[in-house]
Amino acid sequence: MAERPAGGPPVPAPPDGQTTLSAGLLRIFGLGTLILGDSGIGKSESSLELIARGHRFIADDVVQVRATPRGELVGTAPALSRNFMEIRGLGIIDIRAIFGPRAIAREARIDLVIRLKKWRRGYEVDRLGLKSGDDMALLGRRIPQLAIPVAPGRNIATLIEVACRVHILRKKGYSAPDEIIRRLDRALA
Repeated sequence: MAERPAGGPPVPAPPDGQTTLSAGLLRIFGLGTLILGDSGIGKSESSLELIARGHRFIADDVVQVRATPRGELVGTAPALSRNFMEIRGLGIIDIRAIFGPRAIAREARIDLVIRLKKWRRGYEVDRLGLKSGDDMALLGRRIPQLAIPVAPGRNIATLIEVACRVHILRKKGYSAPDEIIRRLDRALA
């Protein structure tokens, strides 16, 4: 048995190779993108904007993650909440009913983690992209993770899309910071 929630019965530990996370999961440009962050930071609102732009919705608020025999991590929504999202001020909405069946995917391999963090004065941010983010450990695997500071006026959905495109380019071997360093080296030579 696992921990006992405050005032509740014991919760059984998940079988090896499975876990449940408080997060959202979308397929963005073909990448299974897990979106994490504190409650109220804008995960669902950003996800809703991404769905409106044509990306595919898998889960909101609760993501069940399992390891496949090939070692990949795959996320899905619990059956009870599948296709539903909670938006403050609107309540629970049905993504399939609003956007149609093409807006939904049943599951996605988890390729990238986006962690939304509330921006605070003094918050250290890698402005040049020279450091790679800290990977997230999940079920004994390491998933690339990027932190995006959230502040008024920032378009988080656009930043998530760009983070996904940057990740895709890096997997192909392209790095904008490395390119600018090469250009600076040539200019200084």
